[in-house]
Amino acid sequence: MIPAIAPAKKESPLLFEGLTWREFKAVEQLLDRPGYRLSFLDGVLEILKMPGEPHETVKKRIAALLELYLLVAGFDFTPTGSMTLESETVAVKREADESYKLAPGRRLPDLAIEVVFSSGGINKLEVYKRLKIPEVWFWEDGVLEVYHLRGEGNALYYEKISSSEEVKGIDLNLLLRCVSMVNHVDAIKTFQQAIQK
Repeated sequence: MIPAIAPAKKESPLLFEGLTWREFKAVEQLLDRPGYRLSFLDGVLEILKMPGEPHETVKKRIAALLELYLLVAGFDFTPTGSMTLESETVAVKREADESYKLAPGRRLPDLAIEVVFSSGGINKLEVYKRLKIPEVWFWEDGVLEVYHLRGEGNALYYEKISSSEEVKGIDLNLLLRCVSMVNHVDAIKTFQQAIQK
């Protein structure tokens, strides 16, 4: 099988340290431009140029497959895309590549998905931990890693797990196989046929 996504050169984000939340918000307004993503953690501003088509192809493929599964499995979900997740109280800001509320009445997403075509930068799991996002998926180089939030109060941590606890029953190996297919429509049809058996 020919992989759908050609390996892209990994870009390193620009990092600026020692900013206050107020300084970050001022810089954010100045740099509000398409094609760039700004994140913030503990006084460090991360500026990442979005990698383009390979990134968007993987992101949209994962979203299409996941949403198909959520529909078939009967989840009452809301896709929240790359909505801005931020808190001045815990000094963080991040936009996931994709995110989902998996039940009605949620204030923040239950699942954040990161498609990684960069290296270095701020600790994204730390950002999501402070925001108390229950589960985070990282896709990188054809591998999907799933992390689930554990603990209570200030003793929160992410545990790497082999299957999703938020999207119960999803076959992540099947999802990955379909993400790597050349043709988008073929990938969706293959996934749909497999989950409807």
